Amino acid sequence: MRICVVYDCLFPYTVGGAERWYRSLAERLAAEGHEVTYLTLRQWDRGATVEIDPRVEVIAVGPRLPLYTASGRRRIRPPLRFGLGVLWHLVRHGRRYDVVHMASFPYFSLLAAALARSRGRFAIVTDWHEVWSRAYWRQYLGRIGGAIGYAVQRLCARVPQRAFCFSGLHAARLREEGLDGEITVLQGEYAGPLAPAPVQPAQPLVVFAGRLIPEKRAPLGVAAVAAAIERLPDLRGEFYGDGPERQALLASIAEHGVSDAVTAPGFVESEVIDEALAHGLCMLLPSSREGYSMVVVEASAHGTPSIVVTAEDNAAVELVQDGVNGVIVAEPTAEAIADAIVRIHEAGPAMRERTARWFAENAGRLSVEASLLAVLDAYADPPAASANADWAYRAAAG
Repeated sequence: MRICVVYDCLFPYTVGGAERWYRSLAERLAAEGHEVTYLTLRQWDRGATVEIDPRVEVIAVGPRLPLYTASGRRRIRPPLRFGLGVLWHLVRHGRRYDVVHMASFPYFSLLAAALARSRGRFAIVTDWHEVWSRAYWRQYLGRIGGAIGYAVQRLCARVPQRAFCFSGLHAARLREEGLDGEITVLQGEYAGPLAPAPVQPAQPLVVFAGRLIPEKRAPLGVAAVAAAIERLPDLRGEFYGDGPERQALLASIAEHGVSDAVTAPGFVESEVIDEALAHGLCMLLPSSREGYSMVVVEASAHGTPSIVVTAEDNAAVELVQDGVNGVIVAEPTAEAIADAIVRIHEAGPAMRERTARWFAENAGRLSVEASLLAVLDAYADPPAASANADWAYRAAAG
């Protein structure tokens, strides 16, 4: 098949769960013998060799642009520029493709594919890593901007498409937003070995890894580690990642007086994080918003339990079985998270063994290969191309 993968970022030039998913998807499709094109924004120097399987044709449909504001929010101009680039490419070359597989966000590229589809006659397959509530849109962009963002999201949900979500939470929300086609929940984005790694003895180390944005709540994680140190004096914390909340993270370390026990190395190679996860007491993810959370699976592969926090927009809790491969904390307070850290410490090697067993039992469904099989099935049974003809009318009708 001729498949066009569409996302404005490309791993390793930007790092995140979606970036890893689309790179893995493109490379695995190419390895299966499919003809694969990857549309993205340019993130590498002109003339440089793009770091991806050479069987994947990478096309930059827009220039290098800063994606985030200083506060960590997505800028408006790059999604608009990317959407225009996708539209122009698909209007000219859409007939080359049988399937266009894309992220729902940034939304303008999905709208561009819907507009170009009448010429290209390709099927649209969309991944909805997250579906934001009306309340979260307002919190993120304010009353007017949030209302516009929410309206655009609803419009995208009405595009005829085969939809994938990565959690039950967001699949249910997508249905509520008006998507009337088939929705498949993919549980696998993990591209590592499916056999559990040998379980290593735990060091008194709490590991955080993620982009430093407000939703990740890294400063709260520092406060929790500081509270846990009062009961576990040898405890240390390592907070990996970079982003607009870095200064808040460093301020939290200074405020709680734990600079001798908690470090923030910034962005590091994946091997460094992998080593920390292998030996850590636990992986701490105090996020208020997650669409999936690959790091929970990566930690479990090493037998390292995870700590997640219940929140309205946090799908990461679906990957943790409390008391088996981690702890689900009911309230986002330093004391409650510290209690979870101490609980894992007191559980000792038994919880690490339970975590490794959980991974062994679930590795198949959590693998990117399992998701790839579901994706290939969807390519063979896409929504009818004629469904696009009345899309604009149905979207306008609400």
